[in-house]
Amino acid sequence: MNTEIDTSQLVVKIFEILESVKDPEIPVISIRELGILQQVKIAGATVKVGIIPTYSGCPAMFVITEDIINTLYNNGFNDVKVELLNEPVWNTEMISDSGKKAMKAYGIAPPLSFNEKIISCPQCGSTDTTCISQFGSTACKALYRCENCLEPFDYFKCHA
Repeated sequence: MNTEIDTSQLVVKIFEILESVKDPEIPVISIRELGILQQVKIAGATVKVGIIPTYSGCPAMFVITEDIINTLYNNGFNDVKVELLNEPVWNTEMISDSGKKAMKAYGIAPPLSFNEKIISCPQCGSTDTTCISQFGSTACKALYRCENCLEPFDYFKCHA
Protein backbone atom coordinates (compact mmCIF):
# COMPACT_ATOMS: atom_id res chain seq x y z
CA MET A 1 0.00 0.00 0.00
CA ASN A 2 1.19 3.53 -0.77
CA THR A 3 1.67 5.30 2.60
CA GLU A 4 1.66 8.75 0.95
CA ILE A 5 -1.93 8.18 -0.22
CA ASP A 6 -2.87 6.82 3.20
CA THR A 7 -1.32 9.87 4.90
CA SER A 8 -3.15 12.33 2.64
CA GLN A 9 -6.43 10.51 3.24
CA LEU A 10 -5.76 10.61 6.97
CA VAL A 11 -5.10 14.36 6.80
CA VAL A 12 -8.45 14.86 5.02
CA LYS A 13 -10.18 12.74 7.69
CA ILE A 14 -8.58 14.81 10.48
CA PHE A 15 -9.69 18.08 8.83
CA GLU A 16 -13.22 16.63 8.71
CA ILE A 17 -13.07 15.63 12.38
CA LEU A 18 -11.80 19.08 13.36
CA GLU A 19 -14.84 20.65 11.65
CA SER A 20 -16.61 19.81 14.94
CA VAL A 21 -14.26 22.08 16.94
CA LYS A 22 -16.06 25.38 17.36
CA ASP A 23 -14.77 28.78 18.31
CA PRO A 24 -15.60 29.12 22.03
CA GLU A 25 -16.65 32.76 21.56
CA ILE A 26 -18.85 32.02 18.53
CA PRO A 27 -20.01 28.42 19.07
CA VAL A 28 -21.81 28.18 15.72
CA ILE A 29 -18.65 28.52 13.63
CA SER A 30 -15.86 25.97 13.34
CA ILE A 31 -12.20 26.82 13.60
CA ARG A 32 -11.91 25.77 9.97
CA GLU A 33 -14.69 28.16 8.85
CA LEU A 34 -13.09 30.93 10.91
CA GLY A 35 -9.74 30.36 9.19
CA ILE A 36 -7.90 29.46 12.39
CA LEU A 37 -7.17 25.87 11.35
CA GLN A 38 -4.25 26.09 8.91
CA GLN A 39 -2.55 22.72 8.67
CA VAL A 40 -2.51 19.09 9.66
CA LYS A 41 0.65 17.03 9.33
CA ILE A 42 1.35 13.42 10.17
CA ALA A 43 4.77 12.50 11.59
CA GLY A 44 4.81 8.82 12.46
CA ALA A 45 2.09 8.33 15.06
CA THR A 46 1.95 12.05 15.87
CA VAL A 47 -0.70 14.37 14.50
CA LYS A 48 0.56 17.95 14.26
CA VAL A 49 -2.10 20.65 13.95
CA GLY A 50 -1.18 24.23 13.08
CA ILE A 51 -3.52 27.06 14.08
CA ILE A 52 -3.31 30.85 13.92
CA PRO A 53 -4.88 33.36 16.34
CA THR A 54 -7.49 35.81 15.14
CA TYR A 55 -5.97 38.49 17.36
CA SER A 56 -2.66 38.68 19.19
CA GLY A 57 -3.12 37.33 22.69
CA CYS A 58 -6.57 35.86 21.96
CA PRO A 59 -7.48 33.91 25.13
CA ALA A 60 -9.65 31.51 23.14
CA MET A 61 -6.52 29.88 21.66
CA PHE A 62 -5.96 27.94 24.90
CA VAL A 63 -9.48 26.52 24.81
CA ILE A 64 -9.23 25.78 21.09
CA THR A 65 -5.95 23.92 21.63
CA GLU A 66 -7.53 21.75 24.33
CA ASP A 67 -10.63 21.15 22.18
CA ILE A 68 -8.45 20.01 19.25
CA ILE A 69 -6.49 17.61 21.46
CA ASN A 70 -9.63 16.22 23.12
CA THR A 71 -11.54 15.87 19.84
CA LEU A 72 -8.73 13.99 18.15
CA TYR A 73 -8.12 11.85 21.25
CA ASN A 74 -11.82 10.91 21.28
CA ASN A 75 -11.42 9.87 17.64
CA GLY A 76 -8.49 7.54 18.30
CA PHE A 77 -5.51 9.87 17.92
CA ASN A 78 -3.45 9.61 21.10
CA ASP A 79 -0.41 11.70 20.17
CA VAL A 80 -1.49 15.22 19.14
CA LYS A 81 0.62 18.35 19.09
CA VAL A 82 -0.93 21.76 18.45
CA GLU A 83 1.33 24.53 17.24
CA LEU A 84 0.45 28.21 17.28
CA LEU A 85 1.73 29.50 13.94
CA ASN A 86 2.98 33.03 13.32
CA GLU A 87 1.96 33.01 9.69
CA PRO A 88 -0.05 33.51 7.75
CA VAL A 89 -1.40 36.47 9.67
CA TRP A 90 -5.12 35.94 10.16
CA ASN A 91 -7.60 38.38 8.64
CA THR A 92 -11.38 38.43 8.29
CA GLU A 93 -11.18 37.53 4.59
CA MET A 94 -10.21 34.03 5.83
CA ILE A 95 -13.70 33.48 7.23
CA SER A 96 -15.66 31.24 4.87
CA ASP A 97 -19.00 32.30 3.42
CA SER A 98 -20.70 29.57 5.46
CA GLY A 99 -18.97 30.94 8.57
CA LYS A 100 -20.26 34.46 7.86
CA LYS A 101 -23.78 33.11 7.36
CA ALA A 102 -23.56 31.19 10.65
CA MET A 103 -22.41 34.34 12.47
CA LYS A 104 -25.32 36.34 11.09
CA ALA A 105 -27.84 33.62 12.00
CA TYR A 106 -26.37 33.62 15.52
CA GLY A 107 -26.95 37.39 15.82
CA ILE A 108 -23.44 38.68 15.11
CA ALA A 109 -22.95 40.98 12.15
CA PRO A 110 -20.17 39.36 10.13
CA PRO A 111 -17.16 41.44 9.09
CA LEU A 112 -17.58 43.60 6.05
CA SER A 113 -15.53 43.02 2.94
CA PHE A 114 -12.82 45.62 2.55
CA ASN A 115 -14.89 47.64 0.06
CA GLU A 116 -18.10 47.63 2.16
CA LYS A 117 -18.93 50.42 4.63
CA ILE A 118 -22.45 49.82 5.98
CA ILE A 119 -23.07 47.44 8.87
CA SER A 120 -26.48 45.77 8.74
CA CYS A 121 -28.45 44.53 11.73
CA PRO A 122 -28.30 40.71 11.84
CA GLN A 123 -31.83 40.59 13.32
CA CYS A 124 -33.86 42.75 10.92
CA GLY A 125 -31.40 43.64 8.15
CA SER A 126 -31.70 47.41 8.63
CA THR A 127 -28.67 49.50 7.71
CA ASP A 128 -29.68 52.19 10.22
CA THR A 129 -27.18 51.12 12.88
CA THR A 130 -25.06 52.98 15.43
CA CYS A 131 -21.77 52.00 17.05
CA ILE A 132 -22.21 52.09 20.82
CA SER A 133 -18.70 50.90 21.70
CA GLN A 134 -15.63 49.78 19.76
CA PHE A 135 -15.41 46.91 22.23
CA GLY A 136 -18.20 44.36 22.39
CA SER A 137 -18.44 41.05 24.22
CA THR A 138 -14.87 40.28 23.13
CA ALA A 139 -12.00 42.41 21.81
CA CYS A 140 -12.62 41.22 18.25
CA LYS A 141 -16.16 42.61 18.26
CA ALA A 142 -17.74 46.06 18.49
CA LEU A 143 -21.13 46.73 20.07
CA TYR A 144 -23.80 48.21 17.79
CA ARG A 145 -27.49 49.06 18.12
CA CYS A 146 -30.07 48.86 15.37
CA GLU A 147 -32.09 52.09 15.19
CA ASN A 148 -34.93 50.21 13.47
CA CYS A 149 -35.58 47.25 15.80
CA LEU A 150 -33.59 48.81 18.70
CA GLU A 151 -31.73 45.55 19.34
CA PRO A 152 -28.06 45.64 20.36
CA PHE A 153 -25.71 43.34 18.46
CA ASP A 154 -22.05 42.50 18.11
CA TYR A 155 -20.20 43.32 14.91
CA PHE A 156 -17.16 41.16 14.18
CA LYS A 157 -14.56 43.81 13.35
CA CYS A 158 -12.88 43.78 9.97
CA HIS A 159 -9.24 42.85 10.44
CA ALA A 160 -6.82 43.11 7.55
